[in-house]
Amino acid sequence: MPETVIFRQATAGDVPAIVAMLADDPLGAKREGHPDDERYREAFARVDANPYDELIVAERDGEVVGTMQLTYLAGLSRRGAERCQIEAVRVAASTRGQGLGRRMIQWGVDRARARGCAVVQLTSDKSRADAHRFYGSLGFANSHEGFKLTLG
Repeated sequence: MPETVIFRQATAGDVPAIVAMLADDPLGAKREGHPDDERYREAFARVDANPYDELIVAERDGEVVGTMQLTYLAGLSRRGAERCQIEAVRVAASTRGQGLGRRMIQWGVDRARARGCAVVQLTSDKSRADAHRFYGSLGFANSHEGFKLTLG
């Protein structure tokens, strides 16, 4: 991956590219909609306004080629330390296999460490075996069993 990749806070203008990446896999294709759907702009505004959320994009030569969301969770456990949840990690199909995902996750971990977080956590759908191997190669332990309840 060339050094020309920068990581930055997403802007409203990045939403269509982010939504396209979210939809570009078998799971996302079933649950995502058209990038112009007003609900995405409304969701972006909520994320952007929340000081505990960071929607990050990776940009190369002016093109958004990756995205992830960092959410900082306050809690009493671990002596009141924050934890960082990394969600919705996606790399554009044109850029996969070039090491960008690894750089993105490391950037997110470094950001969480600099903020003073005690833990970085993420979830991955059980069907994503390649993602599980990838996260394990980065030092993440498959230490918990997660549960989700889809509403609506």
